[in-house]
Amino acid sequence: MIKQDQEDRSEAEARTGISWRLRIIISIMLAVAVATVLITNRLMTERATETTRNRAEVRLALYSGNMMNELQRTSVVPLLLARDASLIGALSSNEYTSTSQRLISFQTEIGAASISLLDRSGRVVGATNRNLLGATYRSEPFFVDAMRTNETVFSATRRTEGAFDFTYSRAVVKDNQVIGIVAVVVDLMKYERTWAGLQDAVLVTDSSGVVVLSTEPRWRGLDIKDALAVQDPPSAILRAFQVTADWAQEPPDAYLRGEAVLRTDARVPFRGWRLVTYTAYDTVRERVNAVLALEIMGFAILLAATFYMLSRRAWSQSMSFQRESAELRLLNQRLQREIAEREKAQKELASAEATLAQSSKLAALGEMSAAVSHELNQPLAAMKTYLAGARLLLQRRRTEEAMSSFQRIDDLIERMGAITRQLKSYARKGGEAFEPVDVRHCVSAALSMMEPQLKVRVVRINRQIPRRPIMVLADRLRLEQVIINLLRNALDATKGVNAPQIDIALTEGTTVSLTVQDNGSGIADLSNLFEPFYTTKKPGEGVGLGLAISSGIIKDLGGRLTATNADGGGAVFEVQLPLFNDRTETVE
Repeated sequence: MIKQDQEDRSEAEARTGISWRLRIIISIMLAVAVATVLITNRLMTERATETTRNRAEVRLALYSGNMMNELQRTSVVPLLLARDASLIGALSSNEYTSTSQRLISFQTEIGAASISLLDRSGRVVGATNRNLLGATYRSEPFFVDAMRTNETVFSATRRTEGAFDFTYSRAVVKDNQVIGIVAVVVDLMKYERTWAGLQDAVLVTDSSGVVVLSTEPRWRGLDIKDALAVQDPPSAILRAFQVTADWAQEPPDAYLRGEAVLRTDARVPFRGWRLVTYTAYDTVRERVNAVLALEIMGFAILLAATFYMLSRRAWSQSMSFQRESAELRLLNQRLQREIAEREKAQKELASAEATLAQSSKLAALGEMSAAVSHELNQPLAAMKTYLAGARLLLQRRRTEEAMSSFQRIDDLIERMGAITRQLKSYARKGGEAFEPVDVRHCVSAALSMMEPQLKVRVVRINRQIPRRPIMVLADRLRLEQVIINLLRNALDATKGVNAPQIDIALTEGTTVSLTVQDNGSGIADLSNLFEPFYTTKKPGEGVGLGLAISSGIIKDLGGRLTATNADGGGAVFEVQLPLFNDRTETVE
């Protein structure tokens, strides 16, 4: 009897010790699980937020580029129409029978949204929209501003229904007298309609911070602070849900319709405009929650396993074997369910990774689109100049000279096709398309491409070119592209100089050296000069890709592109390439 009592006390002490050990182990595991989940949530949230912000910035660059292309394309139309002889004659003679039809033909050729011709009193005498004929716009900003200057002016006028009209206008001058106004409407609302199909909220503000374009019509005409305040107040339940949903993430930039959003903005290089997007945190939370679910599931499995081992040890001495077996069967079923949930979470994680890979491809496509747009800009500008000249030559019945302009346009189209083929195969990074090229011919071709710009301004070009061939192994088209970029930058740098001058020197030594020097103001920051999207030009005059692309091309050709400031002022760009000869070809 005494022995039995001692055994019972020993068993009770053993159970009490196991109970305390179990509590300590569970407490430690719970503390580790909570700390791991919090740290993982913090790190993953920051990473996913940064990824979402980067994708939003890429989209902003695409939106801004598309909008700037439309604005720049339309800005030259009033200048061309203001010099049209038939429109000047109609305004001078007050004969407008064929004016509207001619404007419609211009609209078809140019692709403008709307074109109107107004006389000095502000009355519409010709328009692509015949419903506007006879209307008076004497007090409208686009008419008043155009009457005061000989330059093309831009104005944004808000309509009664809340939308804005964006108009380029220019005075039509004859014998130094303003006889009328040409007004061309830019259709920026099409981008607003395109953005409306996205999940993000997108808006554009002018220099004073007023919203001029927005996926929310109620925001137009307000500043951003007032626009965000135009929301239905959330209920108490919704506010509680927000606090619960945002407990583990950075404080949101704003709330739209009660939903936390991330704000991303970018400067549009046009009259101080800014482009702003608000992106929901849904994608961020989906990625983070998938990882957290895996961690919580892992700790749950570990905790379940711990309970299983301790329960077997604690209940091994008990007399209720059947009840213990039933509990083990239930535990096994629960483990199977947790394993199934874990497999489901792994599938969701794989899907999220696939989505991230696709987003990376789209970001790369955005960068390539910006490069293609930059490289095709110069041929397109030359084509516009030749087309305008050919139209005037045909009107003056100078057919042969017009055919010469059309031949140059055909050459430019061929060049644009070659550029697109080059960019398509650019990823090969190989030299199979290289061939011996005379650098002198490349310089001559580049000067021929720059002929329209050189005719507009009086710039002295000094060339120091040897008479013998200077051969390098390169892609002729890409080398001409680099020279054109350097000449175009030198031409822009000499704006405002009394006696603009560009010096081109080609020398041959151990390497081939081509230098382009201007007498402009020089370069303030040489360290960031070859970085993509870095530019010292005014908004709307460049996107900062020319030198970055040129540097990459010269590296692919086995050379290098450097930039320095001359002692007497101005910038010096030097291209160094390996000299090609028969011995070099044999060694290769």
